[in-house]
Amino acid sequence: MPTPDQSLVTNLQAVVGFGTAFDFGWLLHRQTDLIRILERRWRFNLVLAVGLIAASFVLANVPPPRPDAIRLAGVTCYALAIWTTSFAVIGVALRFLSGFSATRRYVADASYWLYLIHLPIVMALQVAVSSLDWPWPVKFATILLVAVPAMFVSYQLLVRYSFIGAVLNGRRIGKASGVGELIRSQS
Repeated sequence: MPTPDQSLVTNLQAVVGFGTAFDFGWLLHRQTDLIRILERRWRFNLVLAVGLIAASFVLANVPPPRPDAIRLAGVTCYALAIWTTSFAVIGVALRFLSGFSATRRYVADASYWLYLIHLPIVMALQVAVSSLDWPWPVKFATILLVAVPAMFVSYQLLVRYSFIGAVLNGRRIGKASGVGELIRSQS
């Protein structure tokens, strides 16, 4: 599916593909009983996802000339793999990560800011390492080791307790307040 990154006008395939997933999530959001089914069936979805991903790889590597039936089977496995992987990840998260965690809360609060600023930082770092004669995994690791801490530092210093943070995450209690005080104030 062509991604909507070539123009401000989104192509129909991307609207249907990504819009279907968005609409499904929006409809599922308040259906607690249905969401709990994903939690109970996480193993099934994970096994199914791994199998569909493997089938997608096998079918994608059938040498040409590739019959239309093989291509159709491959794209069907790929589409189903996306959905079952999403269901598996949601189920695993509900099963093992449902309790409160200050670290996960912090990362969740920072995530939208990191999403907003990652592209120029990563692109600048890619340009910086492009002329180095390093293997790509070392370049990739270097970019991550520089970009991720820099983005979290910018979140902490420039966003978390600022107007931007209030817009992104809602009003936050000042820096001096602890997590316990934050939790008590919200209950």
